[in-house]
Amino acid sequence: MSTYDLVCIGAGPTGLATAIEAKRAGMHPLVIDKACLCNSIYHYPVNMVFFTTPELLEIGDLPLVSATEKPTRVEALKYYRKASEHYELELRLYERVIHVDGNDGNFTVVTKTDKEVQERYDGEKIAVATGYYDLPNLLGVPGEDLPHVSHYYSEPHAFWKQDVVVIGGKNSAVEAALDLYRNGARVTLVHRGKELGATIKYWVRPDIENRIKAGQIRAFLNTRVEEITKDEVVVENHAQTKRIAAKQVFALTGYHPDYSFMEAMGVKLDPESKRPALDPNTLESNVPGIHLAGVVIGGRHTGEIFIENGRFHGKQIVEALKK
Repeated sequence: MSTYDLVCIGAGPTGLATAIEAKRAGMHPLVIDKACLCNSIYHYPVNMVFFTTPELLEIGDLPLVSATEKPTRVEALKYYRKASEHYELELRLYERVIHVDGNDGNFTVVTKTDKEVQERYDGEKIAVATGYYDLPNLLGVPGEDLPHVSHYYSEPHAFWKQDVVVIGGKNSAVEAALDLYRNGARVTLVHRGKELGATIKYWVRPDIENRIKAGQIRAFLNTRVEEITKDEVVVENHAQTKRIAAKQVFALTGYHPDYSFMEAMGVKLDPESKRPALDPNTLESNVPGIHLAGVVIGGRHTGEIFIENGRFHGKQIVEALKK
């Protein structure tokens, strides 16, 4: 079994960019992911359009061609597939990393495939770019695991003329509520805060506020979800219990990095912010030979790092390795 110069855990844009930079530097990298290529983007809403322009999503100095000013989810997925093919990246998809053994210069990454087969890969260095979209922030209420409750929004067609409850008050929740409303759903937005999130996109905020004022989208602010049943969401609002009809529930309350995975490797996390200990220049963690890239660096502050800036972390890591 050959030894890889760098094993990248995570096949999102940041993990791919890191492997590409390693390959361009003459190294032998491997990329491992528990799901498909760019699994987070794959689970974005089907018709999603990126907020950013194409050049800010590019990796490996390859141009992203978009039919319009802003690329779509489909265009981005095609681009990252083509980038992986162009650089002939060695990928192990649908393999979950079970644990990482060894130390700097002599790591072993143990995985389990979707067919429950265990695999082992030797690597001199590790780059963790696992993102955060796979781990939703749970409400912790009864009924959250019912089949009609989802922490991801896909598309609105199936909910035409149906009662839908959207839980959350930031961009993903607000945009889902608007999309559902415009496609004929009867939408109720539930948010625990007194106001909608401060980071809502500037062109989206007046839209959602006007829909709420017009009564086209019903909104309960300063409201907590107490329970989800098969056909209702039970909430507490101003010390009163209300029951909201719900054929479907989208609990869009955010996501977080896999803290336990990093801690299992020995990476120290700040108790409050969950930011990992690392060298800001090399992005090497407190564990020699284990580097971190992408949103995992931000801890709980997942809104600080996006594809636009996380894609450069690979260059930082590879430059450090070359030295």
